[in-house]
Amino acid sequence: MALILDALIEILRKPTIIDVFMELMLFCGPLWAAVLVGLVVGWVWKPKWAVGLVGNECETDKLGASQLSSSSSSSSSPSPSLSLEGLLGFNLWFPTRQSIKSQLPSCITCLMSDQTHQKEEGFITMERESKEASGGAKLPVRTKDLEDLSRLVDVTDDGPEWIHMMERFLPTFGYDAWRRDPVSGPPQYRSRTLFEDATPEIVRDFFWDDVFRMSNKWDDMLLHHDILEKCPTTGTLVLHWIRKFPLFCSDREYTIGRRIWNVDGAYYCVTKGVPYPSLPRRNKPRRVDEYYSSWCIRAAESRRGGMTACEVILFHHENMGIPWELAKLGVRQGMWGTVKKIEPGLRAYQMAREAGDELSHYAIMAGINTNVSSSYLKELQADIISSTDLDVSDDECENENTQGRHLGKSIPRFLFVGGAVVLACTLDRGLLTKALIFGVARKFAKAGS
Repeated sequence: MALILDALIEILRKPTIIDVFMELMLFCGPLWAAVLVGLVVGWVWKPKWAVGLVGNECETDKLGASQLSSSSSSSSSPSPSLSLEGLLGFNLWFPTRQSIKSQLPSCITCLMSDQTHQKEEGFITMERESKEASGGAKLPVRTKDLEDLSRLVDVTDDGPEWIHMMERFLPTFGYDAWRRDPVSGPPQYRSRTLFEDATPEIVRDFFWDDVFRMSNKWDDMLLHHDILEKCPTTGTLVLHWIRKFPLFCSDREYTIGRRIWNVDGAYYCVTKGVPYPSLPRRNKPRRVDEYYSSWCIRAAESRRGGMTACEVILFHHENMGIPWELAKLGVRQGMWGTVKKIEPGLRAYQMAREAGDELSHYAIMAGINTNVSSSYLKELQADIISSTDLDVSDDECENENTQGRHLGKSIPRFLFVGGAVVLACTLDRGLLTKALIFGVARKFAKAGS
């Protein structure tokens, strides 16, 4: 110890700071190398008595026994006296992810795992429950569809500008409509409807209830409806529709998927065309593959004051198989005539519900929603923006912090490991501290690879 102090004093007597720094580096370099070698050897060649210092003793003993038994069974010499345990008195043990996590304090483990799974928690839980409820099949309407609808509602989808088409007001009903023409695909329509004295739940059930849609004839284009599949956990439906088209157009057939998310009291209702090979195609009616009609239904302020109104923001487009300019002309001419039938239909539906009429199966399924918080929805949108900027896949964005990955790629792995060695040797000589530091460094090194 005295020799080390004398050497340090001699180094500090150097005339310049650069000389002192260089001498310190030369002095500490061999020490760091020796500590690194000792740390690696001690980690790989861990004696049995040290296992109890970091926990998980039983599991480590079993691991060492299984490794020794497998190595001895494959060895050419079956003599027990030649085994590693017999010669050295301790097991040859290699750390794994689980062993490192078991050695970390529980609070650190929770922080590391929570940070990794925070954004995917709701998504993975919802999809796993959905797969179990639907017999393992992939749901036709998924969280990605919720993200798309949310960006449409918030006007953050980076699409073309909306062109205002119509504005109408009645005492208990208001309507605005817009249109835009994407670079490819059919014209897209957006509308905002305000129903006075209506709750979001009633309006949600009203638009979902195809039985009432046909019996009341507020949507006189619907000729046939049938439920092909349903998920009682999420309320997801796969439906078969046949709709009549006016004048010279033949009827159209649809296979559509439906699902509703409850986002802090606002209902995001997705309806889109989905493939259904079990239902064969026919020449007539002609099947429409590209179909999208989704709503955001939420409470709104009434024109008379108070939150007694209900706002419905609709997004609709479909490729009906006719020229798009002709389709735009037909929509423009028939839009108000179709829309003004909705409000009387809603009032009749309200009266039927107040009278205690039995709920249809569609209305019952409309009450089965997937609950999502608005903060979680904002995180999903932020992940989409980050994934676009960094040009990474959706799966990577949902399972890792993309900004952390981008930063980690610019830092070589050996800096993480080297820094961990220096930190472990500087702070503490305890095995637990080194396990903690190396566990965190290993996590960051993998993120940067």
